[in-house]
Amino acid sequence: MNHTIRVLVADDHYMVRQGIRALLNGANGIEVVGEAENGQEAVDLAEKLRPDVIVMDISMPQLDGIEATERIQAMKLPSQVVILSMYANANLVRQALKKGARAYLLKRSATEELLLAVQKVVNGEVYLSQMVVENEN
Repeated sequence: MNHTIRVLVADDHYMVRQGIRALLNGANGIEVVGEAENGQEAVDLAEKLRPDVIVMDISMPQLDGIEATERIQAMKLPSQVVILSMYANANLVRQALKKGARAYLLKRSATEELLLAVQKVVNGEVYLSQMVVENEN
């Protein structure tokens, strides 16, 4: 695939967004096209920028990541949502997937895992972090 994967990063912590931006922009074929610091801004930027992938935190002000994911899905955008959260709670994982997220990883996951998840969702696959899968059992 010689199309650059366009990514929107949504997290309420500036340093976290900067870290994700640096990681993704350093990867071949991925470009961060925008950043949102809350769920409402994520929805607005998703509509405006129409990114391929949105890396979304769950706990954010104004609108949480799961609600934002649901609204983005309702707009029928081409964007795939990757949830990047501190929480391995099985109910949150199920809720996020039910609302349209295509991947769920933990912030303590290896950085390579985020790159893998971005690639997988762009190819139409679902990706769950190994730590999330282990927590289910």
